[in-house]
Amino acid sequence: MEQYDPLKLENQLCFPLYAASREVIKQYHPLLSELDLTYTQYVALMVLWETGEISAKEMGERLHLDSGTLTPLLKGLEKRGLVTRSRFEKDERVLMVRLTQKGEALKEKAADIPSRAAACIRLDPQEAAELYRLLYKVLKSF
Repeated sequence: MEQYDPLKLENQLCFPLYAASREVIKQYHPLLSELDLTYTQYVALMVLWETGEISAKEMGERLHLDSGTLTPLLKGLEKRGLVTRSRFEKDERVLMVRLTQKGEALKEKAADIPSRAAACIRLDPQEAAELYRLLYKVLKSF
C-alpha cells in the first residue's frame, strides 16, 4: 500500500548511513587492533594529534560525543598513558586533555591507517569529496 511506502527500508536515508558507517568502522577494526585501539579511541587521538591539547567539552563537540561516552573513553586513554586530564588553571570548571609522549609516539604507528582504510572504500577522489561534503552538511544540520 502506498501509504506505507515511507516505511520501506529502501526509502530510508538513515539506513544506508547507518549501514555504511558500521561497515567502514568494521574495516578499521583489524587496522586499529594492531594498536589496541577502538575506533572511538582512534578518532579522539586524531583530535589530539592535531591539537596536542583541547578541552574535553570541545573534543566532545568535535567528535559528536556526549560526556557520558567521552568521560569513560578519556579515562581509558589516560589509564593506558596516552593522555592526561587536568583542570584548566584559569577556570577549574574546564577539563583539559593533553597528549602524552606515549600518545604522540602512537601517531607514527597510525600514520598509514587512513590510506589503508580508504583502500576498502571504492570511491574515486571526486566521489569521496562529494560524500565528505554531504555528510558534513548533514552533521551541521543537527
